[in-house]
Amino acid sequence: MAAEKQFENEIKKFLSELPKTWFYKNWSGPYSKSGIPDIIACVNGKFVAIEVKASNGKPSELQKRNIRLIQEGNGLGYILYPKDFEQFKKDIREILRRVNL
Repeated sequence: MAAEKQFENEIKKFLSELPKTWFYKNWSGPYSKSGIPDIIACVNGKFVAIEVKASNGKPSELQKRNIRLIQEGNGLGYILYPKDFEQFKKDIREILRRVNL
């Protein structure tokens, strides 16, 4: 779990340095809804959901379903592994370059 937390902190640091970006870390507990992505963000008006996984992590079927539903709703949904972080950062920077109409 330590590797996942460290990676999550890298993601939050990246997001916190961006303009036009708001995010929060979803905390799971006994009274929260299961399968909600770890980080929920709005980047230049675009909904972004991130399920953080360490290199050896495996998403649950519910997590995969929720990410798919977010994508089908025209949001950006990621099951994000460290190996994909550079591409994720490129994707997010591209959202920031777009002009909202």
